[in-house]
Amino acid sequence: MRAVAILWRLHRWTYHASGGRLGGRLLGMPVLLLTTRGRRTGRPHTTALLYFPEGRNFVVIASSGGAPTHPAWWLNLRAHPDGQIQIGRRMLHVRAREAEGAERERLWSRVVHTYRGYAAYQARASRRIPVAILEPIDQP
Repeated sequence: MRAVAILWRLHRWTYHASGGRLGGRLLGMPVLLLTTRGRRTGRPHTTALLYFPEGRNFVVIASSGGAPTHPAWWLNLRAHPDGQIQIGRRMLHVRAREAEGAERERLWSRVVHTYRGYAAYQARASRRIPVAILEPIDQP
């Protein structure tokens, strides 16, 4: 698991350092950079995540590779739902919410169909993996 964390950090660094020109895909899937505000420190934290477009929104999965605890970025969004994403060279302010009920089931089915690794993560996790929807905030 440690090697995977190092690879994700390297991916995030490459994406950021190239201004979004490199790192926009991983395993053939689109990747975004999500910046959240730390729930304890208030400082910005950025992570690279696979995402799934959903209309004008973006769906991300708080799987943490099937770890028993939620990823820090998800805990940060629960405390402070506003964040920023970078997709390629485009930056957007977003507000996060958790998909629930039929919406969650529909999105989860789509996500697992696209990337089967999430089904394995859910089987391994002792928690229900959150499905997060990042909704762009219209800027004045």
